[in-house]
Amino acid sequence: MTNNGILPRSSDGRVSTQRTMLLEPERLEGASPNLVKDEVLKPGRRLPCSVLAKNYKSMTEILAVAKYAVLERDDYSNVNCQKCGCGDKSDELLLCDKCDKGFHMKCLRPIVARVPIGSWLCPKCCGRRRVRSFPQDKVLEFFRIQKSCESCDTKDGSLSPQDYRKRRRRWAPPVFQKKRRRLLPFIPHKDHDRRLTEMSSLASALAASNMEFCDDLHYSKALAPRSANQAKLEKGGVQVLPREDIETLEQCKAMCKAGIFPPLVVCYDSYEGFTVEADAPIKDWTLITEYTGDIDFLERRKNDDGDGLMTLLLADDPSKSLVICPDKRGNIARFFNGINNHTIDGKKKQNCKCVRYDVNGECRVLIVATRHIAEGERLYYDYNGQEDAYPTHHFI
Repeated sequence: MTNNGILPRSSDGRVSTQRTMLLEPERLEGASPNLVKDEVLKPGRRLPCSVLAKNYKSMTEILAVAKYAVLERDDYSNVNCQKCGCGDKSDELLLCDKCDKGFHMKCLRPIVARVPIGSWLCPKCCGRRRVRSFPQDKVLEFFRIQKSCESCDTKDGSLSPQDYRKRRRRWAPPVFQKKRRRLLPFIPHKDHDRRLTEMSSLASALAASNMEFCDDLHYSKALAPRSANQAKLEKGGVQVLPREDIETLEQCKAMCKAGIFPPLVVCYDSYEGFTVEADAPIKDWTLITEYTGDIDFLERRKNDDGDGLMTLLLADDPSKSLVICPDKRGNIARFFNGINNHTIDGKKKQNCKCVRYDVNGECRVLIVATRHIAEGERLYYDYNGQEDAYPTHHFI
């Protein structure tokens, strides 16, 4: 390239493929001192290709990180999907904002459930990070679990009685009423190495998604303070979690802090993306996990393209409604997939649900098993269990 930024051309007008450069001292960083000394005295002299290859990046590497501008076509009627080769269903055809190529939403892997808001890049242009196995020797460090906590678990994987004491019940006269189902704590895998494998799969998924592990609701002044989460503001009220179930929730939280996670494995599927499978049988009405992430006001996230937003509080005043945003931090609940609630087969796949509770005056979202879940079965819930707002007709 010459001083004015124009590529050198041969006598016939074609761009020369020979790599040349005008030597400048600041551009010789990394070259040998003798080469710099000899060549700087002779401006304009060509360097061997071996020297350039050693000190300069290839054009492919430069273009991979270079800024780009979208050039609109005059006619998009002849755009075809790069996967299936067809140009039908134009309403489901996405155009990459970098390469300007077309892709059907259902042809992408994983599929795209709804039209993205704002710019969109195809898998090749976005440079998505590959999912790599997380080393088990760094799992405890990733989840910030101290090794001393491992001594608090017993052989069956549950907490010792010293760490978790059951509440003493006072005598009360019998009250005849309909029997209520109590939440059951999850039963972790008994094999310690198997539990490390489960945690490793979750760490790999979080790292690939550029997420930080967080097993609690995260409040901040920049988004929404904790004082904004008041269950009494819920439109129409929200069911209160009984004290016995609060104890179950606290027990599950204590186990996770000790490095004892529910028997779940995060896998990557070419169709569905990240998905969660049961690594051991899970009983009906088991408290699997809590949906966690950053807490923000719903009004700020109206144009958010994230598919993991979860309703936390629906207030009479829309400006006080809250959502859980697991885009930067969260737990395994982020990778639970939804069902296609437009088909009978899709509804049959549901084996858990998200339920909002009033826990000590604050809204919380818990994921509970709705039936017995066998080992190796994937976990699904209805994204529109509370509001019919998310398009699921593209789901498998």
